[in-house]
Amino acid sequence: MSYEKVMQATNFIVGTKQSVKALKAGTAREVVIAEDADVKVTQKVIQTAIEHNVPITKVDSMKKLGKACGIEVGASAVAIIK
Repeated sequence: MSYEKVMQATNFIVGTKQSVKALKAGTAREVVIAEDADVKVTQKVIQTAIEHNVPITKVDSMKKLGKACGIEVGASAVAIIK
């Protein structure tokens, strides 16, 4: 599952705005999106990932994704950095 990918990653960025910045800078290797996040929030990340040919992985829970990142709140998007 993708939660393990996030936990094993040495470098990652949490949040939609920072993920979009990483995608535009070309440093994101993969993007993980929580399916229970608001589409309005994740749409920009997904669109930018598609434009830059970065793989998108979807997980079911913002809460679990946040926990995988080591934070106490939910995360809608995480970019795994090269």
